[in-house]
Amino acid sequence: MIKDALFWEKHGDKVRCFLCPHNCIIADGQYGLCSVRTNMKGTLKTINYGEITAMAIDPIEKKPLRHFYPGSYILSVGSFGCNFSCGFCQNYSIAHYRAKSRYFSPEELEAECISLDRNIGIAFTYNEPSIWYEYVYDTSKLIKEKHKDLKIVLVTNGFIEEEPLSKILPYVDGMNIDLKSFREDYYKKICGGDLKHVLKTIERCYDKCHIEITTLLVSDLNDSIEEVEDIASYLAGLDKNIPLHLSRYFPNYKFYNPPTDINVMQRAKEVASKYLNYVHLGNV
Repeated sequence: MIKDALFWEKHGDKVRCFLCPHNCIIADGQYGLCSVRTNMKGTLKTINYGEITAMAIDPIEKKPLRHFYPGSYILSVGSFGCNFSCGFCQNYSIAHYRAKSRYFSPEELEAECISLDRNIGIAFTYNEPSIWYEYVYDTSKLIKEKHKDLKIVLVTNGFIEEEPLSKILPYVDGMNIDLKSFREDYYKKICGGDLKHVLKTIERCYDKCHIEITTLLVSDLNDSIEEVEDIASYLAGLDKNIPLHLSRYFPNYKFYNPPTDINVMQRAKEVASKYLNYVHLGNV
């Protein structure tokens, strides 16, 4: 569904988007880097409002959130579009291609959510939730205002501007934020983003809602013990109780590096555990 977008302004005969730090300047008929926000005759529109491409009841630990209502299940939904271009993307068929979707209004998704047994709420996941911001915001606000016991979770790359983050944060209970690397060149070359804005998101959120961090250790790129130590030390400087998930990489999408060595994973956990109280291995 096409919907008016938030966070933009006129930029001559173009529009400039302020949802994420790319701040795309978009000509008429063109799209931003996310492929879902477009200039339609001088107005910024979003084309994926309510367009759900994936829906499942997942264990909360799959998000991964190990310290947020453990043992529970959550309705997980995703759309299409992403503001990163990670060559190892695990959900590239959703994030970077317009997959077949079904429209759910916020009220219809609410009804689906409350109809399920043992469901604690909604997780916006699979693709980058900030990229269908207007729908995620409307639905989260609706859920939290009508159902105080239901939880809203975002599984996100953290690449979002301060204003939209501040606007939605009061309706968010938990987040898993990808910290893909602790090096700026990795973010620029591998992900098409930047590190400093992701760190700002972590710093703005860690004391506002429950957060856990995931780092995918890609063989020969960001799996050095020194980088893992830098990540763990940084998080400990905020709160030693922030859980860190070190996830094992497998070849996917455009990347063919071999899977992360198990011994490297184990050593990474040992080092990170010197700084943080909760370090978990994933995909091992």
